[in-house]
Amino acid sequence: MGGPGPWCCGAAARAAGGARPSTPLDWARLAGDQPLYEADVDLSGPIGDYEAHLSVTRDAAVQLPAELTVLLADLVRQLDVLAVEEPLVALKALADLRYLIAQTGRDAAYELTALHVPLKDVATALGTSETAARTYLNCLHP
Repeated sequence: MGGPGPWCCGAAARAAGGARPSTPLDWARLAGDQPLYEADVDLSGPIGDYEAHLSVTRDAAVQLPAELTVLLADLVRQLDVLAVEEPLVALKALADLRYLIAQTGRDAAYELTALHVPLKDVATALGTSETAARTYLNCLHP
């Protein structure tokens, strides 16, 4: 059988507390490495399962304050314009942001460690897996 298994979107099942996704995907119908979009397979169910998984994950993640969300959106818009009009300025701003992100991230990782916040809680707050959260924290807090 080609593909990851008989059920699509296992992550959606885990996010829903272990329930199986609503739509099985018959991997036996697919020819070898044929992309799903080329196969004669109805993907609306698996896509719906994946979107439900994203919604559950997004809803469980820590919510950013509205002011920070607006600030980040504005920053993205400005950087997009600079990337076209003043690419060197955009790169300098990104280099400065990378330093700021590393420093602030390191401080936050130290605080989480000092507070003994469980990795599962960190992963949920970030909207990611425990493995990804551990990798992220290890990059910030070697």
